[in-house]
Amino acid sequence: MKIAILAPIAWRTPPRKYGPWEQVASTLTEGLVQRGFDVTLFATADSITRGRLRHHAPRGYAEDPALDPKVEECLHISLLMEEAGAYDLIHNHFDFLPLTYSRLVDTPMMTTIHGFSSPKIIPVYRKYNSHVAYVSISDADRSPELNYIATVYNGIDTALFPFVNKPDDYLLYFGRIHPEKGAHLAIDVAKKAGRRLIIAGLVQDEQYFSTAVLPHVDGTQIKYVGNVGPEARAELLGGAEALLHLIGFDEPFGLSVAEAMMCGTPVIAINRGSMPELIIHGKTGFLVANAEEAVAAVADIPRLNRPDCSQWARAKFSQEAMVTRYIQIYEQLLDR
Repeated sequence: MKIAILAPIAWRTPPRKYGPWEQVASTLTEGLVQRGFDVTLFATADSITRGRLRHHAPRGYAEDPALDPKVEECLHISLLMEEAGAYDLIHNHFDFLPLTYSRLVDTPMMTTIHGFSSPKIIPVYRKYNSHVAYVSISDADRSPELNYIATVYNGIDTALFPFVNKPDDYLLYFGRIHPEKGAHLAIDVAKKAGRRLIIAGLVQDEQYFSTAVLPHVDGTQIKYVGNVGPEARAELLGGAEALLHLIGFDEPFGLSVAEAMMCGTPVIAINRGSMPELIIHGKTGFLVANAEEAVAAVADIPRLNRPDCSQWARAKFSQEAMVTRYIQIYEQLLDR
C-alpha cells in the first residue's frame, strides 16, 4: 500500500516548536513507516522523515515572511495532486482546500478534520461529503452536516514524554497565547490559589499578550518562558503539579492535555469541547465550569494519582493506538 500524507506547510514537519497539525502528520507518518508501509510525506523541504519526502516550499511560511502563504499552499497541494496516480491512498491533513481536487483524481482521499476555523468552511466539506472519507479527532468536534467514517484521537510518541512521579510545585499554562486559550484565567487561578505559574507558548495575539498577560509576569510567581521546543516541552509538562487548560471555546482535541497526562501531570480544564473525552474527572484531572471551580480544584490535586494519568494517556493517545486505527480505516477504504 502506497500512502501519501499531505501535511500543512505553516511550519516544518515535525515542527521545531508550535505546529500541532504538522506534529500529528509527522507522528502518523513515522508510525506507518515503522510498520513497514510505503509512505510519502508532502511537507516543507526542511522536514524530517524516514519516509519519502516531497516538497515545494523551502520552509514553513510562518517561519519565513518572504513566502506568500496562498502561493505556497497552491503549489504544495498541486504537487501531490498532479502525481496522485502513484499512490493507493491520499491522507489529507491540510484542511479543506485539497478536497476541491478529489473528483479530479482517481486516488481515494481521506481527510482528518483538525477542527473548523469557521462555520463558513463547512460548505466545502459538505460538497464532498459522499466522495471523501472524513475522520474527526474527537466525537465532540463533529458537524451534523457531515458524514464521518471514524473518530481517531491524535497520537503521541510516548518516548518523548517520560513519566514523572515527583513534580515541582508549579502550575503550568502551555499553549498558544490567545484569549480563547485562557492564559489570563490561568494567571487569575494561580494568584487566587497562591501558586507559582509558568506560561509557555507561541504569542498569537500580541495585544492580548501585552495587556492581559505581560503585566502580570513578575518572573517569580508568574513566569513566561516563551515558545518552547520538544525537549523543554516534556520537561515543563512533566515537572508541573497540574496543567491549567481554561479554554473559552470548544476545543477539538488539545495535544498538551494528552501530553501532560502522559507525563503523569493531571489537567484542570474547562468542561468544553473534547475535554470530557480526554480527561477522566476525578482521576486524571478535573473538569470545571469556571475559574472559581478551578481554584478549588487546585487544592484537590493531591487526591489524584499521577500513574493513573500516565496509564490512561498512554493507552488512549499513543502513536501506536492512532496508527493502528488509521491502518484499519485505510484497509476499509481500499476494500470498497
